[in-house]
Amino acid sequence: MQKRLVLDEGQIEIILRRFCHQLIENHDNFDNTVLLGLQPRGPILLDKIVAQLQEISGQKVPSGYLDATFHRDDFRRRDLPLKANETKIDFLVEGKKVILVDDVLYKGRSVRAAMDAMIAFGRPAKVELMVLVDRKLTRDYPIMPDYYGVRVHTLESQHVVVEWADQGFEKDAIWITEKVKP
Repeated sequence: MQKRLVLDEGQIEIILRRFCHQLIENHDNFDNTVLLGLQPRGPILLDKIVAQLQEISGQKVPSGYLDATFHRDDFRRRDLPLKANETKIDFLVEGKKVILVDDVLYKGRSVRAAMDAMIAFGRPAKVELMVLVDRKLTRDYPIMPDYYGVRVHTLESQHVVVEWADQGFEKDAIWITEKVKP
């Protein structure tokens, strides 16, 4: 399988640091801000950002995990049923600034579904989106990230693969590969 490196471990670390500084600059002391990692891959990125935010600012930022499986518009159109992941939110988002965190923004379907799912926890004052990789030219919905690590131009035949050392990979890396044909 042919693959091309998009970001290596050092570049990812720089982006995570930048994200933290941007969040501090835009949200100051986080007293009215929460971060939500979109299942299944957003929580890994979220946990890294929350840990660095605490290291840099000394503040514990409220965060949680949001699963939007049953809110997806393509939920019933799949050959195999989707498996739901854990939603772990122990606070209301009512009137708060919410930052949705995910690894890759592709078609925008997950983000749209997440906004629907989030309403069960209250109506936010504002919603922002943070992604490591923005697949810029592939949207089905007019959704753009407020914070992004890198923008890539990909074909439908390509896949963005995010590897985390925390998940058993040799090191953190992001690749573009060709999708495996069934």
